[in-house]
Amino acid sequence: MKRFWKAAAAVREPDGWSIALDERPVRTPGRAPLSVPSEALAQAIVAEWDVQGDTLDPARMPMTGIANAAIDLALPDPRAFAAPIAAYAESDLFCYRDDRDAALQAEQAASWNPLLAWAESRYGVEFNLAQGVLPVDQPPATLAALRDAVLAQTPFRLAPLAPLVTIGGSLVAGLALIERAFDADILWSAVTLDELYQERRWGADSDAQKARAAKQRDWNNAVRFLELLAV
Repeated sequence: MKRFWKAAAAVREPDGWSIALDERPVRTPGRAPLSVPSEALAQAIVAEWDVQGDTLDPARMPMTGIANAAIDLALPDPRAFAAPIAAYAESDLFCYRDDRDAALQAEQAASWNPLLAWAESRYGVEFNLAQGVLPVDQPPATLAALRDAVLAQTPFRLAPLAPLVTIGGSLVAGLALIERAFDADILWSAVTLDELYQERRWGADSDAQKARAAKQRDWNNAVRFLELLAV
């Protein structure tokens, strides 16, 4: 798409902030008004539109993209959108420990046990841990409580929660970010612990590093979206 506007602006609305291009309202791909809850998020989206060159580049508009997902995908049916996110409670990364490498297992325990302990205290749940990769069933009460925690989120929190959970493989990590219980860098280190451990042991692979960097950009964008919502 060629650039057709001169300037973007955030417009105060009764229930939030909309985005306008040359005073014309922006719409999502689903043709809904692009309206967000916080001024800080609206201004970040405006900045994405303003820095575009002659051709629109969606890859340089992550806040706009997540807002579009919130409006077009999460808002119409929050329960359906939340279901695959909540399903990660059944196989959370932090519940699976290495059964062969004692040093790795020690690092996993040091990093992951405090996160699981926080979730147990926060949501009144218990987790079953597995040694190795064979599936372990979590208590039904745990699955129900974590599902309720996901369903309690607004569409504008569900939209960034989805990439956080799928990138990290951990619902606990995503909820900890939503709750602002741990620093985002600590949680990123936790969800990439296994990969970084193997890299230290066997050496770096350039393709793997590039893939991790791309995932970290998406992770950081989702974190930033949540931060802007809270401002």
